Amino acid sequence: MSDRYVLAIDQGTTSTRCILFDRRATVVSVVRGEHPQSYPRPGWVEHDAARIWRDVQRLIRKALREAGIGLDQVAAIGIANQRETVVLWDRATGQPVAPAISWQDTRTEELVARLDAGFVRERTGLPPATYFSAAKIQWLLAEHDLGARAARGEVLFGTMDSWLIWNLTGGSHLTDVTNASRTMLMDLESLEWDGELLDRFAIPRAMLPEIRSSAEIYGHFEGTPIAAAIGDQQAALFGQTCFAPGEAKCTYGTGGFLLMNTGTTPVRSRHGLITTVGYRIGDEPPVFALEGSIGTAGSLVQWVRDGLDLIGTASEIETLAATVDDNGGCYIVPAFSGLFAPYWRSEARGVIVGLTSYITKGHLARAVLEATGWQTRDVVDAMNADAGLTLTSLSVDGGMTADNLLMQFVADVLQVPVVRPMVAETVSLGAAYAAGLAVGYWSDLRDLRANRHPAGRWVPAMDLEKRAAEYANWRRAVECAVLFSR
Repeated sequence: MSDRYVLAIDQGTTSTRCILFDRRATVVSVVRGEHPQSYPRPGWVEHDAARIWRDVQRLIRKALREAGIGLDQVAAIGIANQRETVVLWDRATGQPVAPAISWQDTRTEELVARLDAGFVRERTGLPPATYFSAAKIQWLLAEHDLGARAARGEVLFGTMDSWLIWNLTGGSHLTDVTNASRTMLMDLESLEWDGELLDRFAIPRAMLPEIRSSAEIYGHFEGTPIAAAIGDQQAALFGQTCFAPGEAKCTYGTGGFLLMNTGTTPVRSRHGLITTVGYRIGDEPPVFALEGSIGTAGSLVQWVRDGLDLIGTASEIETLAATVDDNGGCYIVPAFSGLFAPYWRSEARGVIVGLTSYITKGHLARAVLEATGWQTRDVVDAMNADAGLTLTSLSVDGGMTADNLLMQFVADVLQVPVVRPMVAETVSLGAAYAAGLAVGYWSDLRDLRANRHPAGRWVPAMDLEKRAAEYANWRRAVECAVLFSR
């Protein structure tokens, strides 16, 4: 089977990738296509789901052409996806009935504010937040008067994995347990849709997909098994081979997402984190994780590029930041969509603190990068407290890990080594690994561990007194972001 491959579809917030991997987890071909996001009102973020499906079809063909192979040489296809984004579509026509509402969208703030926080967290492991899917579904059903049709099963809901599985397989309405765990509708103990939550959100069960494991055959695309679906951040955890409790990874992309494997028993957070399903392979017990979500990371760099025109390309942020030795006393709290973990303050708004005439664009660039580092520190401190563990190293992936200054800063503020793998596309790799396991392309988790090779490592170098003083300044800046919203 040396001439066979696994294809991963990574359907992300701003782009879709299709990547072919061989048995050694080597990238054989990679293609990418961006799709637009629309912002019809402040706080609203929408996608065109039909456009995304067209992109996926085109990119699958392109990835195969670039590798010089046919689909018959693909052993399985795995899907990783942006998680909480909501798609509603017509069962009969297969067409979306409204724009997809992104995970970043905050239009449901009033609906979320009325929820019983204790009840929601106990059932789902999630804090009530605009981030998750349930209130978005509720809003769409009410806004477009779709409740009756949804109750008859004529209008269907899915996160992006469901939407792609439906189209790839010709009508299988399924989701995996990791994506279901992000809807605020799944009971974390039974791993099934929760009837009381459905009633509270007025969401008919008939519109929901069937919940399956992360690695099994869901159907076929032109004869090739669709054999995995897994939320993008859980896919990165799996791709980083964080298979033991206490192992953690952070993906730095549009946002930042830090997950720690906590084993087969869910750990309930007391410090503002999410208890979520990490993955489930076939009929094996599910593996749980603690997650801290950073709403704005790479998108802050994009804003500096596109909104402020301070840089021409995202990679220039490091060069500009390196023109100064520190942030000059300037801190940026990028609460563009509120503050995520561990604060969960959707009403917070971004602030720049410490501006003086001394500040240059170099200081601003450095504050931009440091904002991602400090937000990581917030999450890791909460995670250590919840899990009763002390993080000893952090595996990283995503586009921002190419920024050496940022990676060194993360190591400094966490006081642990930061390790980047040889294969940077760990979200896609995780989807490929899960699909490959489902069809026997790889034999077991030990087989996957053998493919793990580090490509970069950063160790702490910051003076501890300076680290403490700057972190105190960061926390004061966060307080300003919350106060500004009042």
